[in-house]
Amino acid sequence: MKIISIRKLQGRNAYSHQPVIKMTVDLENFYCIPTCQISGFNDQLLKSLPTLWEHKCSKGYRGGFVERLSTGTYLAHVMEHVSIELQNLMGYSICYGKARRDSQESVYNIIFEYLNEVAGLEAGKLSFDFIQGLLDGNVIDLNEKIKNIKNKAIEIELGPSTKAIQREAKKMEIPVIRIGKGSILQLGYGAKKKLVQATLTEKPSCISVDISCDKELTNEILRENNIPVPNGTVVYTKIEALQMAKDIGYPVVLKPYNGNQGKNVYLNLKNEEEVLKAFQKINKHHSCALVEEYIKGKHYRILVVKNKVVAVAQRVPAHVIGDGIHSIQELIEIENQNPNRGEGHEKPLTKIKIDDVLLLFLHKSGQSLEDIPPLNKVVYVRENDNLSTGGTAIDVTEWVNEEIKRICIKTADLIGLDVAGIDVTTTDITKTLEETKGAIIEVNAAPGIRMHHYPSAGMPRNVAKEIIKSLFEGQNGYSIPVVSVTGTNGKTTTTRMIGNILKHAKHHVGMTTTGGIYIGDECIEKGDTTGPKSAKKVLMNKYVTAAVLETARGGIVNRGLGYDLADVGVITNIENDHLGLDGVEDLEDLANIKSLVVEAIKKDGYGVLNGDDPYCMKIKDRVFGNVLLFSKDENNIHIKEHVKNGGEAVYIRDKSIYFFHKKEEIKIMNIEEIPATYGGILIHNIENSLAAIAAACALKMDTKVIYNAMSSFKNDEIDNPGRFNVYPIKDFKVIVDYGHNYDGYKKTIESLKKMKYNQLIGVIGVPGDRLSEDIHEVAKLSGANFDFVWIKEDRDLRGREKGEVANILYEGCIEGGMKKNNIDIELVEEKALEKAMNLAKKGDMIVVFYEDREKIIDKIEEYKKKHEKSLYKELILATH
Repeated sequence: MKIISIRKLQGRNAYSHQPVIKMTVDLENFYCIPTCQISGFNDQLLKSLPTLWEHKCSKGYRGGFVERLSTGTYLAHVMEHVSIELQNLMGYSICYGKARRDSQESVYNIIFEYLNEVAGLEAGKLSFDFIQGLLDGNVIDLNEKIKNIKNKAIEIELGPSTKAIQREAKKMEIPVIRIGKGSILQLGYGAKKKLVQATLTEKPSCISVDISCDKELTNEILRENNIPVPNGTVVYTKIEALQMAKDIGYPVVLKPYNGNQGKNVYLNLKNEEEVLKAFQKINKHHSCALVEEYIKGKHYRILVVKNKVVAVAQRVPAHVIGDGIHSIQELIEIENQNPNRGEGHEKPLTKIKIDDVLLLFLHKSGQSLEDIPPLNKVVYVRENDNLSTGGTAIDVTEWVNEEIKRICIKTADLIGLDVAGIDVTTTDITKTLEETKGAIIEVNAAPGIRMHHYPSAGMPRNVAKEIIKSLFEGQNGYSIPVVSVTGTNGKTTTTRMIGNILKHAKHHVGMTTTGGIYIGDECIEKGDTTGPKSAKKVLMNKYVTAAVLETARGGIVNRGLGYDLADVGVITNIENDHLGLDGVEDLEDLANIKSLVVEAIKKDGYGVLNGDDPYCMKIKDRVFGNVLLFSKDENNIHIKEHVKNGGEAVYIRDKSIYFFHKKEEIKIMNIEEIPATYGGILIHNIENSLAAIAAACALKMDTKVIYNAMSSFKNDEIDNPGRFNVYPIKDFKVIVDYGHNYDGYKKTIESLKKMKYNQLIGVIGVPGDRLSEDIHEVAKLSGANFDFVWIKEDRDLRGREKGEVANILYEGCIEGGMKKNNIDIELVEEKALEKAMNLAKKGDMIVVFYEDREKIIDKIEEYKKKHEKSLYKELILATH
């Protein structure tokens, strides 16, 4: 067996609306052998992974999968379940998976859900190795490998604060993009996006954040504004530390000058010996320390969000409770087994670690790890109360004195923070700081919010929601209009038409197409940009106020969508193309894949479907939201039924396009007023125009805007490059088009037949990854309709041998009725065009179905210049 490929599909995809791993595996000789026929396989599998008994599988009850094993199932199915179970054993609750045969009988696509991409990818690889080991008689010890994967997975986990923001944003139906592998999230799309890193938003200035990190400067600013803070200063040597402690008066606090998470903080130091030990510990990692007076009392974290106190937690230092049996060290080990405790920020609470700070505190309090505390005695093992060092929290939001709230709000404002975690020490939170001689100890620019979401006692506070609300306050919505366009033919033109309508509505449009990524009028990236990465580039651009995304089959199958939900999903048509690739064997399969675009829309969004296309109508019930149909015929049975049932539709009557909405018929325009249809000759552009107008109507755009945009959209290099662009050359014309399948050729030829010409010459080619029979059908069509044919091949042969596609095209043209003398082969497409132009006569029309548009245009320009020079010479000679 071998793994052919393994990749993550991060967005909604052809298999699931959740992120999945797609692992393609060649089972080789094992593809048709059921597990019950592999000696000892089932027994060893269940011995190594007994938790597989919990899998219900298709049976729907516990033990269902084991029952499938005993009656006989195949290794791809086993690999799917093992990949899921390995993730469950790492602590990720996963249940979805499937295994499907690919185009080759021994090759399978194994699909399974993931929550952490490292855990998902590594679980897939380990499941393969584990099963291969069972087959070879080498049983892999899974425990250590699972532990190692889990440790790797934790490294890329979002911290609890960031995860809370992400989770709450999704609840609020705000699209979320994680930027990089750190904690930066983009909430919303385009011009409406906001950035957060944990709880640090994009609003405060760098200076404000720097001030909060400079503890001495923070205290100076607060002190000047009559806000109580501890007396203290920065020291660089142990002599300075001792002198400052003496000047302040014992007890004192020693902590790193620019520390965080309460690391290396030493409280209540009562003599020179304790100060020296603390300074030496800090000096190992930091060049200077802060010596402050010790403020007596309990420690509180007060969270301020945009001039409002939203949560207050009393922080309790890490501690254990004696049982009269176990030592302090053993009690710590027992407490660390608490399922709520994890490594770092993995879980609501952090495991208590035995380190120098803990040992020093125990020593200072006359205790050791070997001591056995009596029953119910609370033993504090740290003075520091941060959750990141094992502390816990109690919500006391309802008890806070109003004057303390006012001071904290003022503090956040003075530092310049929209979100601030303010640490207060006081003996009584219900009284003023003046009464208790309490003080503000620290101001945090990116405060952790675990303690508020998961307090050990008291009411949880949804501070993530408060932070998000403050970010978008005063803004209408979280997202820009997003339109996703898919289909077999017409995607690019439809996308460009919709983009043009939005442009006329004063939007700064971001657009992905087979011709490149456009932001406004600027092409920021050339090439076929119809995948999820390109979509994200548009949605992450801060200038974009509306996005139109051409969404190709390949991206849906192999990477997933690059957006969460669209306002409008458009399917232009579902025709014979790309069959035999990625497990797509027929039009039914293709329709299922394309349907994702109309499933992944907002509740109040629209699925725009071609009422003339039978496969579009088959998936009509899968539209999540409203349905808007378009058709070239008002009498289309689907249109009539849809309208009768109160649905919306765009259709043609007497060469005019109408929009039916709420029992009202609104005339948009005459098809002959759309330049891209060439006066109604180009049938495919009539269909594309209907799709674009329907999408605009779904966006509730003004009909005058739609009219102005469509009546200005031309089939030229500016509005629609590479789509039936007509170039007058000498006394003949060259038409440049992207037709690359039977339907594309058929509609282009039908349109050409309605135009005046002497001879019709085709420069034809089909991508090599199409089925041979499909290539042959294109050639037959060409042979039956062109007077002359030049056969060329794409530079990217897509798995074919050089000349292989050309030979299929040649045979097809002959079968289509073309004489051999009227066919020539020139594999390089621009050379084929050059030869066609050299032989063209007055009134001829050449159509070139290109792969590389730029090379074709260069050849046309080169030919034009050559012809102009020739005419100039003739003119000079004639004048003499």
